[in-house]
Amino acid sequence: MARFAPWRSDPARAEVPGLLPPDGAPYQQVLRTSQYAWWRPALGVLLGLSMFMLMTTLISQAVIRLAWATTAADESYQAYYTAAYAFRRPPGMLALNLAIAALIPISWLLITMVHQVAPRWLSSVRPRLRWRYLAVCLGVAVIATAVSLVSQLFIQPVHIQAQQGFWAFLVVIILTSPLQAAGEEVFFRGYVLQALGSLYGRPWFGVVLSAVLFAAFHGWQNLPLFVDRLAFGLLAAALVWRTGGLEAGIAAHVINNVFAYTFAGLTGTIAGLRALKEIGWLTAVIDVGGFALFAVLAYLVARWLKVQTRVDLSTVRPRFE
Repeated sequence: MARFAPWRSDPARAEVPGLLPPDGAPYQQVLRTSQYAWWRPALGVLLGLSMFMLMTTLISQAVIRLAWATTAADESYQAYYTAAYAFRRPPGMLALNLAIAALIPISWLLITMVHQVAPRWLSSVRPRLRWRYLAVCLGVAVIATAVSLVSQLFIQPVHIQAQQGFWAFLVVIILTSPLQAAGEEVFFRGYVLQALGSLYGRPWFGVVLSAVLFAAFHGWQNLPLFVDRLAFGLLAAALVWRTGGLEAGIAAHVINNVFAYTFAGLTGTIAGLRALKEIGWLTAVIDVGGFALFAVLAYLVARWLKVQTRVDLSTVRPRFE
């Protein structure tokens, strides 16, 4: 079982809204509060996935319908929607990115209503987003992603020619891809990792299950692509466990998505990347190597900055956010 002190009530904090995690708990055990029950994590994950499916439909339909109504001429809505959702039109990327970004408020709602824990505990064990560590990790992610990209170019050289409408896509990528990536991290490496991790005391349990769910979440894919995404999920979740927060995973995901879609728009089509269901084993190995390089560097940075990796209630200012 987990090695941390059992939860103890503190009269000075008795009237603070929001339950507190166990003192000394790692990130994935934050939801082991005094009101913990096994059904809460199960209910929360099911509700989260259901709410996301609903919000994806509602937000996508709303954004694409608005774009169709204001920009389309004689094209039918169904034809416009099909093209947009395939990322042949920028509003489709905008719609899906905003829908996935909705995982952030969904996660806040779940941890508040189902577990009665303040949303700030999703960021880190501090509990808040550690901006200095996030900033350094963004720089590290740029280096690791560039190394991976250059390695792939040696294997398969490309011709730079921006696709039609690239600049409109670039605006959407820069403004909303970070939100989309953060949404996936807050939900999968945040709420899901904490929910599943609270079911069993061993750290690997939440790490592995959250990574499998993350990879499966991306739909049909061949084995190398599944392994690629599974490896990213495992490394990102392991970083959350070892560093006590989401900063490294958010940085890696943001830079990966921005680079990937920008590069696709400059060398092929963004719709082609959106439709990607298969990759080769060599590409998967290079991708995983880049993720692994980032994970090692991000962990070393965390050690250098001496980031907090476990809950320390003596440093927590009572409040509810």
